[in-house]
Amino acid sequence: MKRFWILAAAVVVTLASLALAMWLGSASFDFRRYTVHQRRMEKVLREAPSADRLTRGLADEGTPLVAVLTTRADVDREAGARGRAKAAEIREKGARHAETRIYQAGDMLYFVYFDADGLMRDFTCVSR
Repeated sequence: MKRFWILAAAVVVTLASLALAMWLGSASFDFRRYTVHQRRMEKVLREAPSADRLTRGLADEGTPLVAVLTTRADVDREAGARGRAKAAEIREKGARHAETRIYQAGDMLYFVYFDADGLMRDFTCVSR
């Protein structure tokens, strides 16, 4: 009977350790994935590209344009539908800029904000 409890405890400890390792690995992968996209867009922002130039450049890399939003109602609707935890940030930034474009980079969405002259001024990354 004593062997049974030792074996059962070993199985429980092993499974708990495995679950913890999987959870930590998943969390660190998500963090790294997000920071890669964030840094990519920060680098692009420093160049302040035009909307057309950014759209062509991202399309060449396999990141298609999903939507072009020009009214506050459109921004509010898309922020609610796609913005997840960053919906408030998207609404606030979208209200300050003339145009918001949404691009899909794999499992990440880029909300990119352009001024009245069509130059990139800010962005928000949202994990899908």
